[in-house]
Amino acid sequence: MEILNDNNLDAQEDVHQLIQVRMDKVKTWQQEGMNVYPLRFFPDFKAEEILSRFQDETAEQNPLMGKMAGRIMAKRLMGKAGFMHIEDASGRMQLYVRQDNVSPQEFQLFKQMDIGDIVGISGSAFRTNHGEITMRVQSLQILAKCIRPLPVVKEKDGEVFDAWEDKEARYRRRYVDLIINRSVRQDFLLRSRIVQYIRNYLSQRGFMEVETPMMQPIAGGAAARPFITHHNALNIPLFLRIAPELYLKRLVVGGFEKVFELNRNFRNEGISPRHNPEFTMMELYQAYADYHTMRELVEDLISSLAQEVLGSTKIVYDGKEVDLTPPWKTIRYVDALREKTGIDFLTLQSVEEAAAVAAKFGLNVDELKKKGAYTKWKIAGELFEELVETTLWQPTFIVDYPRELSPLAKSREDNPELVERFEPFIVGREIGNAFSELNDPFDQKERFEAQLEQREAGDEEAQMMDMDYVEALEYGMPPTGGLGIGIDRLVMLLNNKQSIKDTILFPLLKPENG
Repeated sequence: MEILNDNNLDAQEDVHQLIQVRMDKVKTWQQEGMNVYPLRFFPDFKAEEILSRFQDETAEQNPLMGKMAGRIMAKRLMGKAGFMHIEDASGRMQLYVRQDNVSPQEFQLFKQMDIGDIVGISGSAFRTNHGEITMRVQSLQILAKCIRPLPVVKEKDGEVFDAWEDKEARYRRRYVDLIINRSVRQDFLLRSRIVQYIRNYLSQRGFMEVETPMMQPIAGGAAARPFITHHNALNIPLFLRIAPELYLKRLVVGGFEKVFELNRNFRNEGISPRHNPEFTMMELYQAYADYHTMRELVEDLISSLAQEVLGSTKIVYDGKEVDLTPPWKTIRYVDALREKTGIDFLTLQSVEEAAAVAAKFGLNVDELKKKGAYTKWKIAGELFEELVETTLWQPTFIVDYPRELSPLAKSREDNPELVERFEPFIVGREIGNAFSELNDPFDQKERFEAQLEQREAGDEEAQMMDMDYVEALEYGMPPTGGLGIGIDRLVMLLNNKQSIKDTILFPLLKPENG
């Protein structure tokens, strides 16, 4: 359907002139006594409902009559009649407006309306000679004027071409992106289904959803640089939380044996296709469980989620198949490193030996020295990220991490240098983190003290001392399994997106020039 509106003026026409044309229309209509932004309008039907009901063979003998509303997405004039397509949250519907079916004022209004205007109509459904279900308009009114012209997106025979592809503009004006690109609306509907499924899944298994502070006096629960704010009345600094972990485990101490939270975390770090400073996490804790329990839960949750929202545990990401069917591959952290470096880091005796391995693979460790994180296992962590992570395409559990990199996880009984921790990797990305949680208050205090030393040496991501949490452990926390899953990365996986910005409605961006 060809679009007829002010956008068809010369391509070089100044957008401000187009805006002025539309503002002049508003002024004229208001002078004629029209309310361009009426207080209310209550539709009887959505587009999808009309289309669905019309499949009934008796619909044409008993036409559906009532009101509907939506945004004009296309318009075609033919003398004394015309068509337009309007779109609501459920879909698109064709409208037929004939001069002798509406008042002269309404037909004049129809002719003057622009793409993007929101309109309310009443009428009856029928099928055109071309077989398209259409609403025959008996009355219409404008509900909101679209002052700013929408980007032109051409469509013919149901196929969209010349789409609005400016990613930067789309992220900045997501509301326009959602108007123009129906596929984007579907993406975020899928995200909503994913989040709802996770909530239902955990609720059905006896987990209680809770809320913990987003402003915290001590930033803990993860190795990350926090955002800092200030509370005026109390005259104290506060941190936007980097993780809810320590508060959730306080609840386990208090007797809630299965808790979860699905909410925002904030980390004052870089922005990349995998990172946004504000992101969504799901964290859960289960008393009388361990990291083996958590592995079973992750496999079942993610595979059943894919089956629910995509209809299969075999999905395609970036053109390659990913099989989420359990069981997933499991490999120890040190073994994965040895496969890529030929070195068993457990046998290394010094940081210098680790640095030599890093140099062999072209990894510069000077940055670790600068930020006070120059240790054997911190170097191992950099090598793991550089050499191992991107190779883990099919679902893989990397297990038994170094104790130094895991200050909140319980040490293995057979080797205290390692802890009972795993991270699930899919398509070369870590999507979660899980522990057998450390519940020994003496060990936990020592771990915090070691982190504090690293922090004082310049490592801004090292954790702070949280004596209140240590005190909570002193009351006794049962053996506990904990798990965190990054919701945005999970949505990226299931929605085949390469950038986290495509999974967040309003991602953080640099300010526009000017």
